[in-house]
Formats: sequence, structure tokens, C-alpha cells
Amino acid sequence: MENNENLLVEDYGEQVRIRREKLSALTQEGKNPYEQTKFIVDATSNGILGDFANYENKSVRIAGRILSRRMMGKASFAHLLDSKGKIQIYVKRDNVGEEVYAEWKKADIGDIYGIEGTVFMTHSGEVSVSVTAMTMLSKSLLPLPEKFHGLKDNDLRYRQRYVDLIANPEVKENFVVRSRIIKAIRDLLDSKGFVEVETPVLNTIAGGASARPFITHHNTLDLNMYMRIAPELYLKRLIVGGFDKVYEIGKMFRNEGMDVKHNPEFTMMELYQAYADYNDMMDITEEIYHAALTAAGKGDKITYEGVEIDLTSPWERLTMLDAIKRYVGIDFDKMNDAEALEAAKKAGVEIDDKKTAWGNIVYATFDQKVEEKLIQPVFITDYPIEESPLTKQKTEDPRLTYRFEFFIFAREMGNAYSELNDPIDQKERFLRQVALREKGDDEAQMMDEDFVTALEYGMPPTGGLGIGIDRLIMLLTDSSSIRDVMLFPTMKPKK
Repeated sequence: MENNENLLVEDYGEQVRIRREKLSALTQEGKNPYEQTKFIVDATSNGILGDFANYENKSVRIAGRILSRRMMGKASFAHLLDSKGKIQIYVKRDNVGEEVYAEWKKADIGDIYGIEGTVFMTHSGEVSVSVTAMTMLSKSLLPLPEKFHGLKDNDLRYRQRYVDLIANPEVKENFVVRSRIIKAIRDLLDSKGFVEVETPVLNTIAGGASARPFITHHNTLDLNMYMRIAPELYLKRLIVGGFDKVYEIGKMFRNEGMDVKHNPEFTMMELYQAYADYNDMMDITEEIYHAALTAAGKGDKITYEGVEIDLTSPWERLTMLDAIKRYVGIDFDKMNDAEALEAAKKAGVEIDDKKTAWGNIVYATFDQKVEEKLIQPVFITDYPIEESPLTKQKTEDPRLTYRFEFFIFAREMGNAYSELNDPIDQKERFLRQVALREKGDDEAQMMDEDFVTALEYGMPPTGGLGIGIDRLIMLLTDSSSIRDVMLFPTMKPKK
């Protein structure tokens, strides 16, 4: 109670004192609820409610948290919340005994009980459990949020997700769906012959993406290390080593801003397939999304924040230059650097003084003027080489690469390449990234000599794909914030 980090305690000081006194009394009587080690459960609320005909008049053992209670002298009704929902229980003094009923009268909302009883239906038609035996399994020392209002403060909901899940049980469904979607992705990739692997989370080089890393220190080696921003370079090492198809689903860490689409810690799925290209990655992206839709119980057409999104295959495929031409009216194709810079500034594009090459200008224009218009699913292909240091160069236009990102609801949802496998070209691109870092771009990539060495042994033509799992879950659960699909999002500590 001394730690005011718990935001609920401040408002319920007297109630907390009374609850602690009740716990002390139970302990003195040799009935400390925290000494309970086990309670055998053989039924759940939704199982009983959904199959009353088979449960009627049968004995069940259920357990959960008391959410409400209505005392009526020698009998009472209450609602018990378990992992599957809530169900009414009927507690009668004559059925449980004088001593147990006296203890029950002193119970508080939030206490956790193990219940044994018989399933029946009340005169008002509510399926209930008539209690024959009951045991307090844990004492709740903090009151739950006021039952008529629930827990609506989003800041408190995210900080104390455990209270959010109690007060708003429907929140749990997002995370059940999340689990199903991730399992469906794994099942799909496994069925296609991909091998799930694990790569290091602590890296000596922050590589595989353009992002600002978190830095930590390894004391024994006296070495700064980086939390991974992407698993890409390790996964491609495995392709060099002879794996044809690999994938990883795991946490990434980027030391960047926080908003409804970004959290410093997030979940990414990356896969790599030898002898495949970025067209194959577009195909498998659609397969992954349709597997996720099925797992979420959705059809091809969904509604997100009131907007209908049609995920029916095939999705549109549009080059970046054509997208700019369509939505901004600029044709960068035949322009040189100076002409591109003038056209972009005329259109109101803000250009970084350190990034004034043709490709940087094209990307900045797309990022600032086009992305916001991409509501329906679309693959934007052929990114400028300056923005794609790990991607194979297009033979027919060396300014561009075999890369795509796909967008839904004006959000980038994933990234893919025909992977660069030329070690000489790769080293030159790393060096250009190093030069950008030296000019102050702390999101530019670092030189990875070992990865270049791996490529020198030979990597086959390879397609790679990364998909943001959290944004996918947001889309399919109609969640407006990434924090709604993360059980414990990053929060600024309260003092």
C-alpha cells in the first residue's frame, strides 16, 4: 500500500483497511485463504450456460471472482466471473451451513471462491448454480471499479490490465483472437514447409531495418549491445547455411515515438524463402491475411473504424512512381535530382537537407502525400534504392529495387524484398549507410561485416517478408490503438 503506483488505492483507503481487517480475522481463525493450494474445477460458466440441458440438476465445481451479490437474509444471489464469462450462484444458509454462510456474509466483491453445487434455472429463467459447498481461495484487498461505470479511464486500463480484464471482461476477446491469429499464421507457414527458428534478441550490431535502437551494456564483455530492431540479417544467414524456408515471430524493439500505431516493443513476423522473389511474397501475404481472417471469424470484407475494407484477393499492385502520379500528379520518372526537388517542394513536401537524392525525394513525396490516401489494401512496389539498403536492384531501372510495402487504412502493414544477395553491392550500400550515420542519421544502418562474409559464401535468390502482427490484430479486431491489442503496452511511470 505504500507504493502509490497503484492508482486505485488512493481512492479506497477506508475500504482497504476494512478488507485487511477481515483478512486478519480469517487468519486468526486458521482460515487464511492464501493457504489454499488447489481447487479442482470441472465446469465453466459458458459451458454451463451453453449446454443447460446436459448440466441441469448435475453437480459441478466452478471457481472465480465474485462480481456482485444480493443478500436476502438466509439466502443470497451472486455472480461469479471465471475465465469464460460469468454465471449466477445461489447461496442458501440451510445448504452450506451456518458457519460457512456467516463467513460468506462477510465476503467482499472481488474475492475468489471455489464453488460446488447443482445447476438449475431460477423462476425468472436464469441458469444458476445452487451452492452446496464453498471455499474462499483468495481475498481481494482492493475494491474493483464501481460496477455501474466499469473501468473507462484508458490510462488506468493499460497500466493495470489485470483490473481492466476483471472490470471489462469483453476486453479479453481481443487477446483470445490475437492468440488464434498467431496460431493460424504458424499453422499456415508450417504447412508450406517453413521452419520456425529463434534468432538473437541482443545484437552487437543493430541491423535489418532503419530505426533507432535501444542500447544496453554487457558487463562481462564490457560491450555495448543493441536490442534487435529486426531479425532479418540472422534469418538470411540461415538461408546461406542451407535452410530454404524459415520464419520467426517475436518481439522487436525500436527506440522511437509512441502513438496509436507505435509501441517501443512490438511483435513482428519475418519469413525468408530461397528461390523466390517479391511477387511470391505478395502471394503469401494475401494467404497469411486470409488465414488470419478465418481465425478471427471474419469474411473478406471487414469494417475498421466505420470504414469497409475489402480484403478479397487479389489486392491491387501499384508502383511507387505510379502511386505518386495518381495521387499527387507528379511524374518523377524522367526528372533529375534538382527537378525532383523543385517539384516536391512545390507540392508542399518537406525534404531533409541530408536526403536530397532523387530516390529520397520520391520516397518523401510518397510518405507525406500518398500514404494517407491508401485505404483499401494495396502493394506499393519498386522503392528507390536509397531507401532500400538490403534489397535487390531492378535490372531495368537501377534507381529502383524489388521491394514492396503493403498498406491498409493508410497504414504500412508489412515490408518485403527480393533480397540483395550480391556481397559487393551489399558492402557498398552498408558504406553509404555508414556515411549517413556519420552525418547524424541515427536511423541509418550499421556496417555488418559478418553478414557480408555470409553473402560471400553465396546466398540463393531469396524473397523476404515482414508483417507487423500488432497492426494486423488491430485491423481484425477493430481496435483504434495498438495498446488495445497489447496486454501490457509501454507506459510512462507514475510518480
